[in-house]
Amino acid sequence: MEKDLACLDDSDEDNRDSLTNPLKRYSLMNVLRFTISTNDRSAATEGAERFFSQNVSTPTKLHFCKRIRMLALLGVCLAPCLISYAQTTQVYTEYPQTRGKVEPWKLENLPSWMSLDGQVRLRTEDFTSYDYSPGNDRIYELTRVYGGLTVRPTSFLTGYMQFMDAHALGLPVDSVAGNMRDTFDLRQGYLEYHNEDDNFRLYAGRKELRFGNERIVGISDWTNVSRTFDGFFGHFGDSTDKNSVDVFSTSVVKINPTSLDTHGAGLTFHGAYGTISSWIPNTVLQPFVLVKALPRVKSQQGIYGSEVETTFGAEMEGRLPAGFDYDILGDLQRGSYSNDSIHAGAGIVKVAHLFDSLPWKPRLGGEYDYATGNPHQDPNRISTYDQQYPSDHNAFGLIDLFGFQNIKEERVNLDLGPTKNLTLLFQGELLGVASRYDGVYNSGGGVTVQAPAHGFATNSIGDGFDASAKYVFHDYWTVNTGVGHFFPGSLMSANKHGEPLTYSYFGITYRFRVRK
Repeated sequence: MEKDLACLDDSDEDNRDSLTNPLKRYSLMNVLRFTISTNDRSAATEGAERFFSQNVSTPTKLHFCKRIRMLALLGVCLAPCLISYAQTTQVYTEYPQTRGKVEPWKLENLPSWMSLDGQVRLRTEDFTSYDYSPGNDRIYELTRVYGGLTVRPTSFLTGYMQFMDAHALGLPVDSVAGNMRDTFDLRQGYLEYHNEDDNFRLYAGRKELRFGNERIVGISDWTNVSRTFDGFFGHFGDSTDKNSVDVFSTSVVKINPTSLDTHGAGLTFHGAYGTISSWIPNTVLQPFVLVKALPRVKSQQGIYGSEVETTFGAEMEGRLPAGFDYDILGDLQRGSYSNDSIHAGAGIVKVAHLFDSLPWKPRLGGEYDYATGNPHQDPNRISTYDQQYPSDHNAFGLIDLFGFQNIKEERVNLDLGPTKNLTLLFQGELLGVASRYDGVYNSGGGVTVQAPAHGFATNSIGDGFDASAKYVFHDYWTVNTGVGHFFPGSLMSANKHGEPLTYSYFGITYRFRVRK
């Protein structure tokens, strides 16, 4: 059980329907807003098609080439440092996992029952055609500072508090999304009770939730202001803690950039998440049940009522013979949304092969993602999948334009480990809608393109290509850099979202812990 990120209050029904400032609602990379748009949710079963965008303009190619040249220059500058390190390689660490160690500091005057921790992260981001507008290029700096205090008054009791201070420099105020800025606020604050073996833990307060690969519940750490929850948490494991269950009853924390962050009325998000890692060799199985209960929502017919949505499924990941590994996730959603019924589902399949005997240890992988959309065949049924609270950076390309709702994706990726401290990732993805009668959703769950009454003429959202690198300098400093390009498909082009976009970034992260 760990950390998570939030922005909008689930109990606010208006936040689900509104399409306010598009610069805030359309999630171009770090501009994610964690609203769950469930008024239009969907269950579709339409045939797949190959979709490659066609008509890419010359100016777009020039923008894309400019970003590639920038990254190539950066690589040349770093090359002397990289070659000097040991030749032991490792595969690319996929988001949301992090690389780099936490540097230990010692302070003799610090009491033995107290410790401090911190993180400093700086990231420069550059967009072309921001908000799909030609010539609307943006470059800005995201800064984030965490500071934490841990106290252990007894052997079985721990208290933790963490502040954050996050800013977006170089953007107009009206273009700064809620999860890009939060001026000196409490990010975490909880009391923990645990037993001697640490396989029984109870928490009360504000903390993170993180399970599996975080495609269902996670902290979304890539965003400048990550998600946390207020409520009660429990962890119960066997004697080895290899098999356990985590339970929680919480409410997501709403980010208020200039005032104290709060949660909505009551506890609205509950769940149980199991972890079984010793029953099947080389396999971790995580079954889960999640319940979202909102007191006031509006149905497709405009009738107000309450929502009770249950998401149940499992994630399984492991290693296979001959260098193969896999990660499979599937779930279904059932419940009621005022007078509407909920019938939705999603699935993710990843398979990869590590060529361990080759230089740079290439790892070639394939992935297929599917989340149902609403075919609108039954006026009393909602079938758009509700993506819950994911860490969905790079789920559908580095630019983070799309959410896990009414979407299907085919992806191929190649990661390389030239040195011990450098990993590279190259990937391409093909994107389409699951149902032509439902909208295209952004990574926060809001609608980017509303489907016309007769449905879209095609399901091709577009294609993407991404290249990124991670480098760990002196064990503790992690450098991230990358470039992603989105080629809009015929669906986007036909609905005033046909401008190709390029995103590039360069970031540095440093973490430390202070003890006696």
